[in-house]
Amino acid sequence: MMATATSLKIIFGIAIVAVILSAGWYPFKKRNQQEDEHLDFPIGETLATGVFLGAALLHMLPEANNQFLHMGYHYPFAYIITGIVFLFFLWFEHLGKELYHHHDNKHPAFAILAWAMLSIHSLMLGAALGLSNSRSVVVMLFLAIITHKWAESFAIAVQLNKSSLSRIKSVLFFLSFSMMTPLGIFIGWYFGRGIETNSLFDPVLVAASAGTFLYLGTLHGLERCVMVERCCNLRDFSFVIIGFLLMASVAVYV
Repeated sequence: MMATATSLKIIFGIAIVAVILSAGWYPFKKRNQQEDEHLDFPIGETLATGVFLGAALLHMLPEANNQFLHMGYHYPFAYIITGIVFLFFLWFEHLGKELYHHHDNKHPAFAILAWAMLSIHSLMLGAALGLSNSRSVVVMLFLAIITHKWAESFAIAVQLNKSSLSRIKSVLFFLSFSMMTPLGIFIGWYFGRGIETNSLFDPVLVAASAGTFLYLGTLHGLERCVMVERCCNLRDFSFVIIGFLLMASVAVYV
C-alpha cells in the first residue's frame, strides 16, 4: 500500500508539472498580450473549493491537533498556526491589490508578489499531498490541486509577461513556480513517511497546510472567489457542498 501511495505521489507530481507548463505556455507565446484574462471552469473550481475546505477542516486540522496532543502540547497550537497562515495569505492578497492600484500593471513588484504568493500556495499544497498516507485522500487532493493549478499557472504566466521583467527572468520565475508543488510533495513525503522525525516539524507542517487549504477554500481571489462570486448560484454552489461531502465521506475510512 505504501509503495502504491508513493508511486501515486510521483505520478501526480509529474502530471502537475506537465499541466503547469502546458497552461503557462500560451502567455509566453503571446508575449505582448495585454489582457488580464480570468479563465473560468465553474464546476472544477467549485468542486475544488469544497474539497479544499473539507480537507482543511476534516483531515489536516484534526490530524495536526492530534499530533500536538500526542506530543504533550494541550495548547491549541494547531488552530493558531492554521489561523496565522490563513491571515497571512489574506494580508498578502490585499497587499497585491494595493500594489496593483498604486502602480502601473507592468511594474515588476506586482508580478513578483503574485509569484511569491502562488509559489507558497504551491509548496504547501504539495506538502499536504506528500504528507497524506491514504490513497483516497491523495487522489482527492490531486484532483483538487490539478483543477486549481492550471488556472493559477496561466494567471502567473500572464502577470510575468505583462510586467517589465525580461523574458529570461520571466521564464526563470515561471520555471521555479512550476517546481514548487513537486518540491512540496517531496518535503511532505520525506517528513511524513521517508523518515520518522517525531518532531514538532510534522504537526506544524500539517497545520500550515490546513491554513493554506482553508484559505483556498474560502477567500482566495477575494471578490472573485467562489464563496463570494458564486454563493448565490445554487447550481455552482452545490458542487462546493459535493466537494466538502466527498472529503467527509473519505474521513470515514481514514
